[in-house]
Amino acid sequence: MKIKKKPWFNFVKSFLRIFIRRPRFVYLGEKPKESSIILSNHVGAKAPLSYEIYFDCPFRIWGTHEMNDGLKSVYKYLSEIYYYKKKHWNKFFAKVFSLIAAPLANMFYKGLQLIPTYHDYRLKKSIQTSIEVIKNKQNILIFPEDSSNGYHDKIIQFFNGYLLLAKLCYKIGIDVDIYVSYFVKKKRTFVMDKAVKYSYLMTLNKTDDEISQMLCDRANELRNHVE
Repeated sequence: MKIKKKPWFNFVKSFLRIFIRRPRFVYLGEKPKESSIILSNHVGAKAPLSYEIYFDCPFRIWGTHEMNDGLKSVYKYLSEIYYYKKKHWNKFFAKVFSLIAAPLANMFYKGLQLIPTYHDYRLKKSIQTSIEVIKNKQNILIFPEDSSNGYHDKIIQFFNGYLLLAKLCYKIGIDVDIYVSYFVKKKRTFVMDKAVKYSYLMTLNKTDDEISQMLCDRANELRNHVE
């Protein structure tokens, strides 16, 4: 089922195509179709924007709730966390630039239909929304890497929230496909691995942390598939 977005948002995406070149998508298996979970590295804003503008499968994105909680929240997140802590900009420049970036980002995220994620009890609502998306034969795109100290070419760690979603889907009879992908920035190329069923991951007798590390390691390996 195609996800309908506001006409003004589609116009904004068309405008962004002037500045963001079309990436190449390399599939090591089948292209995702429906009711899947897609994992990707973040590469700052490059991977999310490239996916949103050019990936032609219906999907919703998981993203930090600060970018979905209004202009004041967006400014605080951009100036204190994204540009300063993750992108390692000068603190003064991060604050000044965010005055310009925050209103634009706030508008864009409203049109994006982001599924906000939390680190407390509110995550339950995010999971419920995501299950409805998957029931509607759409996909969930998640950037699970630990970026607290910035974005790295070699991903250090995947957080486990996506496994909770997959587990709850499985309990209601949906055995989701999980796709691991990696965006190679210098080559402007997404490499997407073959799908792995959640039910298969369950047979490995590994903890969630071990499964996430396995998939994280696989994401790093995908860099080698770009010529």
